Amino acid sequence: MIEFVRHKLNNGLVVLVHRDPHTPMAVTNMVYNAGSKYDPPHMTGMAHLFEHLMFGGTKNAGDFDTPQQLAGGENNAYTNSDITNYYQVIPGNNLEVALWLESDRMGFLDINRKTFEVQKAVVLEEYKETCLNEPYGDVWHYLHDLCYKTHPYRWPTIGMTPDHISGITLEEVKKFYRRYYNPNNAVLGIAGNVDPEHCLSLVEKWFGDLPATGEPLPVFQEEHKQSEKRTRKIKGLVPHHAVYMAFHIPNKVNPRFPPIDLLSDLLGLGRSCWLNEMLVEEEDIFGAIDAYVNGSNDMGLFVVEGRLNEGYTAEDGERAIWRVLEKAKNQAVSPLELEKLQNTFITSHAFSTISSLHKAMNLAHYENLGNASLLNSEVEEYRVVSADDLTREAGKIFREENCSVVYYSPAKVNK
Repeated sequence: MIEFVRHKLNNGLVVLVHRDPHTPMAVTNMVYNAGSKYDPPHMTGMAHLFEHLMFGGTKNAGDFDTPQQLAGGENNAYTNSDITNYYQVIPGNNLEVALWLESDRMGFLDINRKTFEVQKAVVLEEYKETCLNEPYGDVWHYLHDLCYKTHPYRWPTIGMTPDHISGITLEEVKKFYRRYYNPNNAVLGIAGNVDPEHCLSLVEKWFGDLPATGEPLPVFQEEHKQSEKRTRKIKGLVPHHAVYMAFHIPNKVNPRFPPIDLLSDLLGLGRSCWLNEMLVEEEDIFGAIDAYVNGSNDMGLFVVEGRLNEGYTAEDGERAIWRVLEKAKNQAVSPLELEKLQNTFITSHAFSTISSLHKAMNLAHYENLGNASLLNSEVEEYRVVSADDLTREAGKIFREENCSVVYYSPAKVNK
């Protein structure tokens, strides 16, 4: 049980504070509803680019990293489809430094031409490294575009194309900042060696005067239910055939998510999972195979991906995967297997709430999903999942008309 104090400032900023006297450190974790789904459709990659700009310095603090490092702290961030997340780890007695810096870049970020051009070049280079030069690196461009036809989940966080990133202007970046980086669009989680009452007074001091915006978040068109199988064949400079299959599932706060998550572990987690046992160990069709879910805020995907051994095509791999999925639809998991799956989740959940960083991060994330208390009730939701729940969800999810497939094959190189 993670105990916390919740407070909401007049400007809309929600603050969650957890006291952990067993560490000398303190953590701030700021979540903004500023993920890639908020990118302008003709300038995808905006949210990720802006994450980089948030480290460029502020009008009052100048360089962001130097004052934090002098106070003994470190920081990092990441962007996904729904949010951009920023965290700082710092000695508890220097917490005010972190709050000052976080509030300053929320309200007074220095977005100048030089920093903008430098970070745009960095992001473009990252795009080349992760999407163009890495084998299979562009697969999510194709798979997401198959799965989503209306919702902005259809483009990856890095951006749809380098041209989109190149086309982002300084004025558009400032417009994005004004719309999404404000207190009523953020959640601040704080954990560590802090006194909650004193902590909230510091938050009020540094964030209380920042103005809220009256502009609501965009409302996205609901994704229509997929009614037929979608496929795409890709050839590239890759060493082996690979297959990527995605099925639509509900979002993370849906009551169906716990059994679906355990189903993904049954199929894809560890050497004893069904996909690995049947298709890697026994039949030697795949060199590696995995299954997992993404718990996005609006809707999610159940993904199965694998790389084939020599002599097998991506289409062969898909047929083999369907055999395992049919087994999941028709054969109940044993009580011992189910208990193992649940215990693995419970252990993982416990480890994820040990450090102050994960406590602050999880509190902010669950509050962003709707209620930070979900963090404390999640284990029980997984504990009550039955074998019938897994079989039922397999039947609902693993349908051909709910499936999108990317077949990735090696291109022939002319010598």
